[in-house]
Amino acid sequence: MAKIRITLVKSTIGQVASVKGTVAALGLKKIRSFKELDDSPAVQGMIAKVKHLVKVENV
Repeated sequence: MAKIRITLVKSTIGQVASVKGTVAALGLKKIRSFKELDDSPAVQGMIAKVKHLVKVENV
């Protein structure tokens, strides 16, 4: 399965609770924190919701 690296590049301050929850569910806590996750439809849906806050790279 393909892996992707998700990096938090903007703060969640001022965002609605559902966006904050999605960022937390991805495992991101601080700016410049990253996680390597399997590329699945569920993860792609979460990324689509917070695409204005994260950077996504193929690994």
